[in-house]
Amino acid sequence: MNVHEYQAKELLRAYGVPVPSGQVATTPAEAAEAARGLDAKVLVVKAQVHAGGRGKGGGIKLAKSGAEAKKVASEILGMTLHTPQTPPEGKVVRKVYVEAGSAIARELYLGLVLDRASESIAVIASTEGGVEIEEVAAKTPEKILTALVDPNVGLQAYQARQIGFGLGLDGEQVKKLETFLSGLYRLFVEKDGSLAEINPLVVTESGDLIALDAKLNFDDNALYRHPDVAALRDPEEEDARERDANELDLAYVGLDGDIGCMVNGAGLAMATLDMIQVCGGMPANFLDVGGGADQKKVTEAFKLILRDPNVKAILVNIFGGIVRCDLIAEGVIAAAKELAVEVPLVVRLQGTNAKEGRELLASSGLNLTPAETLGEAGQKAVQAAQGGA
Repeated sequence: MNVHEYQAKELLRAYGVPVPSGQVATTPAEAAEAARGLDAKVLVVKAQVHAGGRGKGGGIKLAKSGAEAKKVASEILGMTLHTPQTPPEGKVVRKVYVEAGSAIARELYLGLVLDRASESIAVIASTEGGVEIEEVAAKTPEKILTALVDPNVGLQAYQARQIGFGLGLDGEQVKKLETFLSGLYRLFVEKDGSLAEINPLVVTESGDLIALDAKLNFDDNALYRHPDVAALRDPEEEDARERDANELDLAYVGLDGDIGCMVNGAGLAMATLDMIQVCGGMPANFLDVGGGADQKKVTEAFKLILRDPNVKAILVNIFGGIVRCDLIAEGVIAAAKELAVEVPLVVRLQGTNAKEGRELLASSGLNLTPAETLGEAGQKAVQAAQGGA
């Protein structure tokens, strides 16, 4: 789960991580009031959307008074912001964050991420703050510093010092980084974070370290342990289909292709997406209906898939382990008839009661194409999407 910048900074502040003073606003008048309350010479008005690169898209602007903040907020609120990290249609800005400006001497990068390969938490830092870390990794990888933290031991002071001196900080600033990084690490671990990104981490002209921007992601599967974090969820920032799927206990992720996929099991779903691409096609989604799929879930899964106007064919790939293939077949038949599915259907059933499931599909009167193997299913789905037989 992602949170907005202003929410991330509230959490950081609670863990002793220095952040600039700021206040969220949903109207230009609220932005003006926030600016007056901050009493700063320079103010920054920031669009609050779940995407980076806001400044490049016109979502971050400066102001020098409450009146200017009101004017700037009126320009940002309601705009459709386009950045490299937004969907093609962009994101509508519903909130802004009015923040006191900082006297910046240097911009650095600092991040925490789970490193599953080493079973550790990776601390990533760079002298190239304010730049996308992927760009730094591609062009100047030598400027990236990494420290792997064993979660059983925790962040060690020497690791923070190595990062600090590697960033070119002086002795006093390194001490401040130890405190900064300690708070960030505790937040990451205690709240079950999956990503923490401070970009930029700024060194002010007075030598202080401040999180000028903040991005926090949390493990969805651990939210039951953190109702305070779960309460920060903003449904308006989520893909409507993914939001609805979550409420139905379906795992759905929209993609850019034209072949809708309905699969049970995350591993089989990933293999299905790979096979579609091997066969020359592009999947329109990842959709795992789970091991306990029933007729209702199958129907809802079809609805999600068909909400994507780009879908030209649907591939149903089910392995009957816990779930029976004949029950899935009944669900496919009922859903196809109820929704009057017009796009070509390719169905592969293997496992428990697969024979009975295929017989039900064959006698259903539906215009569908059966498949035996995963490769055959991928080929037929691609052919169907391309208008072939």
